[in-house]
Amino acid sequence: MLDFGSHKTASCSGSSRRAFIRTAAAVPAMMSTGLPALAEIEEARRRAKAKSVILLWLWGGPSHLDMVDPKPDAPDDFRGPFGTIATKTTGMHFTELLPRMAARSDRFSVIRSMQTTNGGHPGAGTVGVTGFEEKPGPVQPNFGAIVAKHRGQQEALPPFFYVGRGIPRDLPRRIEGYGGGTLGKAYDPFLVHCSERGDISIPTLKMLPNMSPNRIEDRRTLERALDVERYRLDSAEIERWGQTYQSAYGLLTDEKAREAFDLTRESKKTRSSYGQTTFGQGCLLARRLAQAGVPYIQVNWSEYVETFTPNGDFGWDTHIYNFELLQDRHCPIFDRAYSALLDDLHDSGMLDDTLLVAMGEFGRTPKISVRASREHWQHCYFSLWAGAGVEPGRCIGESDAKAEYPVSQPITPLMTGTTMLELCGIGAKERAEMKVLDGGSIINELF
Repeated sequence: MLDFGSHKTASCSGSSRRAFIRTAAAVPAMMSTGLPALAEIEEARRRAKAKSVILLWLWGGPSHLDMVDPKPDAPDDFRGPFGTIATKTTGMHFTELLPRMAARSDRFSVIRSMQTTNGGHPGAGTVGVTGFEEKPGPVQPNFGAIVAKHRGQQEALPPFFYVGRGIPRDLPRRIEGYGGGTLGKAYDPFLVHCSERGDISIPTLKMLPNMSPNRIEDRRTLERALDVERYRLDSAEIERWGQTYQSAYGLLTDEKAREAFDLTRESKKTRSSYGQTTFGQGCLLARRLAQAGVPYIQVNWSEYVETFTPNGDFGWDTHIYNFELLQDRHCPIFDRAYSALLDDLHDSGMLDDTLLVAMGEFGRTPKISVRASREHWQHCYFSLWAGAGVEPGRCIGESDAKAEYPVSQPITPLMTGTTMLELCGIGAKERAEMKVLDGGSIINELF
């Protein structure tokens, strides 16, 4: 059911062990002025390996040591209660909480040497999805916004989606780097929420009461209805009306766009494989959006970072009950949904041109706290990479014996974003023209 309501950078050229070459789909229409010339976009599309990016944003800071970087020989006050299991990758072990992923480690690669510059949720969140600190400003664009500007609007569907209940936040404030940043609000994400039953709602269209695609058969009727609603908006929303109008109009009237949101078109077996959870069904929706040609989809594990908070939705910020929550809730949900999405992309052939990345804003303290849990830890954490030319079955980077710090070269969010964009065909020249990801370099070990 659908409910409405000087620029330093490194390129892959000459440094990668695998060429980022793939013939891509036709060039979409430009979203606005200021984009590279049509010929340049076409050339970028030709060399792009990733037609779409799906980022699974594990908001709150999942524990690396309790998931994909266990340390069974560490002291008792570090290693935690979970046993380790072998994966299909020789010499790499996960904890017992991720059996499905362990059985599929030959389809993705793990980075164990991630490191960020910020230890607070909103600040680290902005670094994680932009590559830069919020202060001093201006706030830089989200990786998805950069892809959205370069790719432009593809027919009725917006080029950048957030799948989740809301913009990720802690109790005081949200991530500042969630949207267009210096590129402008025109490149903010389009928010869509998926329930555990697979029902879809689009919060930005809640302004259209009693209106649904099935009731809209006359485009002129729709236009008049939208025009009336325009005058009901407050001044803060007026400047975004053009973007909202175009998105609403397209989603309501374009049959192909509406179909992308209809999870009932999937078999019961497929829907069940993802799990009856908001994250699981959100991952399935992300696959459908990528299949429909959306260039960048970020699936947010939760809106609120805290595990327990009024109106909360169980983020990964496990300051209390870390081990209980990971064992009984978080890891089973993630293990199932991630594995189902990986299988789905692989079996459909989409993994060849879809980049799948999973990460949070940081990790958690290797040393167990006085509350028998784990706190924030920015010095070492993990990310998972699959598809679009990424060499699978690799363990990249290494942490020390207690999982406190990388013993190999740290990999940063700036490197993450630069690698994503390079795979999307947005090379050093295009990044320089847009003045984004200054100083970024490629994670060459992935290829």
